Amino acid sequence: MRWYRLAVTAMSKKEKKCYGSGRDRRGQIIGKRPIIERPEIVDKRLRIGDWEGDTVIGAGHKQAIVSLVERKFGYTILAKVPNKTANLVGNAICEWVKTIIFDNGKEFANHKAIDNTLNSNTYFADPCSSWQCCCNENLNGLLRQYIPKKRPLSTVTENEIKMIEQPLNNRPRKRLGYKTPKEIFFQ
Repeated sequence: MRWYRLAVTAMSKKEKKCYGSGRDRRGQIIGKRPIIERPEIVDKRLRIGDWEGDTVIGAGHKQAIVSLVERKFGYTILAKVPNKTANLVGNAICEWVKTIIFDNGKEFANHKAIDNTLNSNTYFADPCSSWQCCCNENLNGLLRQYIPKKRPLSTVTENEIKMIEQPLNNRPRKRLGYKTPKEIFFQ
C-alpha cells in the first residue's frame, strides 16, 4: 500500500511552470529562425564553428557576461558587456562562427546583423527549452563557480574574465578522449 501512495504522489506532481508564457512586454525578436530549421550536422557535432550563446547577468541586473561555447569541442569565449543591450551583446560575439543557437532573450535581437557580419546563421531555441542549449547552460553553471550570482559584475575585470576562460578551456573532457578543448580546437 505504501509503494502505491508514493507512485500516486510522484505522478500527481505538477509539471514545471513556463514563466515565459503570457504577454511579452519587451517586444518581439523579428525574423528569428526556429531551432527546428537548424541543419542536422549541428546536432551530430561533426564540424567546428557551431556555437551556443547566452548571457550571464550580474547582481541587480547591472552588467552581463556574454558566453559562447563551441559545440564540437566545448571551446569557450567570454566577454563582459556594461549592459544587456542588443548592440553591445551583438558586438561581443566573435569570429569562426557558422551557426549560433540562442535562447529567446531580447539581447539577441540583432541576430541579423551578426549573421551579416559573420556570414553565419543564428537559430533560437524553443521557449522554456533550455535543454536545447545544453552546452551553454552547462558552461554558465561552471562560470558561476568563479562568479557567484550575487557578485556585482562591476567588480569583474577583463583580465579576470580571461583568467576564467583558461581553466574552462584547459579542462580535459571525456567526450574528447580526455584532451582539452583548447588543445583540440587549435590543432
